[in-house]
Amino acid sequence: MLIGETIRVAFQSIRSNKLRSMLTMLGVIIGVAAVITVVAMGTGAQKAVQDRINSLGATLVSVSPGQGMSMGAARSDGAPMYVKDAEALRRDATTLTAIVPEMGRNQQVVFGNKNINTSIIGTTANYVGARNYTITSGRMFTDGDDASRQRYAVIGSDVPKMLDANGAAIIGQSFTVRGIPFEIIGILSAKGSQGFMNPDEQILIPLSTARYRVFGTDRLRSISVIVNPKLPMEQGMVDVERIMRREHKIRPGAANNFTIRSPKEFLATSAQTAETFTKLLLSIAAVSLLVGGIGIMNIMLVSVTERTKEIGIRKALGATKFTILSQFLIEALVLCVTGGALGIAMGIGMSVFVSKQYGSTTTVSPTAIVVAFLFSAFVGLFFGWWPARRAASLDPIQALRYE
Repeated sequence: MLIGETIRVAFQSIRSNKLRSMLTMLGVIIGVAAVITVVAMGTGAQKAVQDRINSLGATLVSVSPGQGMSMGAARSDGAPMYVKDAEALRRDATTLTAIVPEMGRNQQVVFGNKNINTSIIGTTANYVGARNYTITSGRMFTDGDDASRQRYAVIGSDVPKMLDANGAAIIGQSFTVRGIPFEIIGILSAKGSQGFMNPDEQILIPLSTARYRVFGTDRLRSISVIVNPKLPMEQGMVDVERIMRREHKIRPGAANNFTIRSPKEFLATSAQTAETFTKLLLSIAAVSLLVGGIGIMNIMLVSVTERTKEIGIRKALGATKFTILSQFLIEALVLCVTGGALGIAMGIGMSVFVSKQYGSTTTVSPTAIVVAFLFSAFVGLFFGWWPARRAASLDPIQALRYE
């Protein structure tokens, strides 16, 4: 029998049992669709993290107090950071192009008859450039405004909506924090939510104003520094560590009581987390494909039993073992490849649905599509081999006697 006729007979057998063939393919369809969707979500999550890191600035390094929690208990190796730490970095660092101290706290903001609770950040005028923001309306406060403790505020892009105000029309108006009036002079560009925090809901005020008029303290929440892009990131981090250890009077060999982090560390941690979840979900998808393959083997064995007499007639008319083997192997392959193609279409559709319905970033990977398709073909060959071999090994005399 020619290979073309073998393929035609295989398709004819599948068409004669449409419902059974569709139910057989269902496991492969679900498995491949799950693989495509999971990889799309994982790739999209990594891309979203990369975009957020880039939006912060590739050379941005964050310095924060070492206080924190360890195994449910407060760590004792932490110490607060003060404005003098930022001044020491500005004075002595040789690898940095910008130092941005920040102190922050949630406060009640009163605007007309509207009262909201949001984050108030005391910082310097170079905050916008260091954090890759732009001013969409108005202006940023200046170093002179900071030095003279002006009551100016630059608000995040979501704040006007929170205050029921009309966008740029809010420029020049005032709100109060702890009874202190602040004039709104600028609006920041949008950044988007970042985990549990939304930088578009924060309000910036001059550091000296925050220090002396609002918070009454010189303790900092963090210090952001920009490493000279012409120098290695590690060199800048070593420079920062040297100065901070000196300011905190840490003896040689003792552990730091502050933390220095770069975007690469955030990216590596987030990427590792996303990769772990992706592998977990892929293993579940692989189980679906395995179940689909077992289903195909089961149906093919049933098909061999049902068509025993047909196989005997074909062999009596001169069909070789290879011809019978090819016929049943092609049937299994067609079932899996068709299921794989439908699964790819379903996976792409699910990825688009998740992206639009939940606002998640999904990126359909061509590599994932190719691998899923090839894997579905492998499942067909692997699980179809035994039933096909069993059909090819039937004794024609015994097969003709089968009822």
